Amino acid sequence: MNLSKKLSFISGLLLVAALSTTPFIMNATASGGGHDDHGEEKGHGEEAGGHDEEGVVKLLPEQMTTAKIVVEPLIRKQLGAEVRAPGEVKLNAYSTVRVSPRISAQVISRQVRLGDSVTKGQALVTLSSVEMAQAQSELLLAEREWSRVRKLGRKVVSDRRYTEAKVKRQTAYAKVQAYGMTRQQADKLLQSSAASANGTFQLLASRDGTVISDNFIEGQIIEPGKILLTLTDESTLWVESSLTPKQASSISNGASARIKSNHGWLSAQVTQLHHMLNEKTRTLAVRLEVPNKNDQLHPGQFVDAYIETNQSGEFLALPESAVLRSPDGDWQIMVEQDEAGEFKGVEIDLIRVSNGMAIIEGIKSGVRVVTKGAFFVQSELAKSGFEIHNH
Repeated sequence: MNLSKKLSFISGLLLVAALSTTPFIMNATASGGGHDDHGEEKGHGEEAGGHDEEGVVKLLPEQMTTAKIVVEPLIRKQLGAEVRAPGEVKLNAYSTVRVSPRISAQVISRQVRLGDSVTKGQALVTLSSVEMAQAQSELLLAEREWSRVRKLGRKVVSDRRYTEAKVKRQTAYAKVQAYGMTRQQADKLLQSSAASANGTFQLLASRDGTVISDNFIEGQIIEPGKILLTLTDESTLWVESSLTPKQASSISNGASARIKSNHGWLSAQVTQLHHMLNEKTRTLAVRLEVPNKNDQLHPGQFVDAYIETNQSGEFLALPESAVLRSPDGDWQIMVEQDEAGEFKGVEIDLIRVSNGMAIIEGIKSGVRVVTKGAFFVQSELAKSGFEIHNH
């Protein structure tokens, strides 16, 4: 046997010997719990302040009392049932304004564009009108005559001239307002020269809102009543749903509801029940008012409405304050473990809230849950260094 073959043979023998002894070493160092130098077995989780189970917090009786924590079995309760119906998102007419001139006028310039947010009193569009120019001139002349008469006084001028001057001034002032000038604009005109009576005036926003339509161009002649702009406050919208007469009979004004859109769930409330059936569909319309959080809804969208009825059903429910958001955004409740005072956050599905009670799913009835003081328990769980969610 040559030298290279002898070296390969010896290396193979050494490798086999090493592999045959390794399991004994691993078993000695990885045995459950291990032993110290005196041969005593070490327990698991015996560090100071440790927990036997990850994600569990242990509260002392004094903490429970101070925080007024209440733990009760989760049971089914009689609460209002729901009816589901399709709905369409519509503008809140009570928060919508259509801007139009009261007299024939020409568009000189625009101050806002589609999608702009405006505030009450902000200029929207500048117009010019022959009728307004005449009205402005009449106001300036009437103001001068009234000022002259007032300075002369009743002892010098006749009662008739005094009364006529006063009435003409009031009539001219009311006329420019009726044509579209505000009180502030009219007062500013009276403080200016006659050259200011050129017929120009601005239409102002009568409320805060967003420009959702602007149907005009500069230079266009606009007739009275033509809608130039539409302003609306989209923070609150309407959803109109159609129900059968039987379904509508179980719903009352003020009833809670919830809206399901492509972006998730929104709370709503019944504000109006129509009393006339649709001739084609033979259904009754129900109007819901929806706080439009984060601008999730827009007029024209189709959604599903779940409306609470006067009829009741059995649901797993607990106080709304007992349902919390976990760090990852899911809903969770604090569930007591086998030992009293030990709690763990458990994720659930929040179906809806009805009169301060949260209706939930995803957990069995009978488990003991925190119904008061859940936020304190969640805070203590967070302080312990564990993630307060359970998948």
